[in-house]
Amino acid sequence: MRRGGPSVLGIVLAGGEGKRLMPLTADRAKPAVTFGGTYRLVDFVLSNLVNADVLRICVLTQYKSHSLDRHITTTWRMSSLLGNYVTPVPAQQRLGPRWYLGSADAILQSLNLVYDEQPEYVAVFGADHVYRMDPRQMLRQHIEGGAGVTVAGIRVPRAESSSFGVITPGSDGLTVERFLEKPADPPGLEDDPECVFASMGNYVFTTKALIEALQRDAEDGQSVHDMGGSILPQLTGRGEAQLYDFSDNHVPGETTRDQGYWRDVGTLDAYHEAHMDLIAERPAFNLYNRQWPIYTHSNQLSPARFNAGGIASESIISAGCLIRGQVSRSVLSPGVRVDPGAVVQGSVLHDNVRIGRGAVVRGAVLDKNVEVPPGATIGVNPERDAELYTVSRGGVIALGKGQRVS
Repeated sequence: MRRGGPSVLGIVLAGGEGKRLMPLTADRAKPAVTFGGTYRLVDFVLSNLVNADVLRICVLTQYKSHSLDRHITTTWRMSSLLGNYVTPVPAQQRLGPRWYLGSADAILQSLNLVYDEQPEYVAVFGADHVYRMDPRQMLRQHIEGGAGVTVAGIRVPRAESSSFGVITPGSDGLTVERFLEKPADPPGLEDDPECVFASMGNYVFTTKALIEALQRDAEDGQSVHDMGGSILPQLTGRGEAQLYDFSDNHVPGETTRDQGYWRDVGTLDAYHEAHMDLIAERPAFNLYNRQWPIYTHSNQLSPARFNAGGIASESIISAGCLIRGQVSRSVLSPGVRVDPGAVVQGSVLHDNVRIGRGAVVRGAVLDKNVEVPPGATIGVNPERDAELYTVSRGGVIALGKGQRVS
């Protein structure tokens, strides 16, 4: 925070492997996956923290972190004159010859960062969700409530609870009565039995409470050393956890349609669906809110160009693209080329993808440098696609970086 406010250190957990997002994570950490044409997933949490004046941020990395490290160091340059920084922190085996055992162990092994800064509060946020949030409002409630930890929660259908940590609030609506990690059949909320509060993976800790909880967890031989699976249940049992309802959070420039938007894009289906949320005339998530911008680094490329009758509708077309075919309901990253007669529908194309003359691509996610030969089809013959490519439960077809197309 700026001078005069409480001192806050941001810790972003960015070491996840992201197995459910394969093949997009075959060569990179999940937070480094491209989203929305020009962004990386990590840009959303970093933008939220920086917009809220949390200007000292450590990004804990581990799995295939090269592209993530490079993106952070080239994009997120803060004023060293004021002592501000966003820095990637790789696993360093500070507590012995072992890598991180879980997200709680990652912070335990990185407590030197906390000791160096000596903040009053520590904001521990996940790195792979798409949303806008003002963390200052959550911090304010945390300070007023006097809790050891405040966890951000969002209402989701009870049927989806097995994908999230589930928060059961007490009668006051604030105290966390129970915290269950990915339960199969949790109780619904009193005012809405078919919904539960899902943890967003965003926590604000009083520094003393965080350190003590991590030390207790390290001594527990039965612990999985995870923030949601270990630390939150521990602090809940001690009566030190409270809930922050994300629906109470408001950012400048939001619309009634995108207020409260949050997506966990941990699967190919969710990743594809979140992209489709961007392209409507009234998008469910508005990338164009200049009052609460999402920051990233963009290469110096020429504007997108349309030739030879090329057209695009209900789509996001990034700089450097050359469109000579037909594109609809799609998101194209920089440098994509769509040749004459080619058709792209309902798809997400990463950097420098090439769609050859007369080719058809439907309902697909193509990672960078994929080349679709002239006349080839993806998303037309389901049986053939299933033999050649990764196909999600919802039918999204995914090709990894540089994968050959037959």
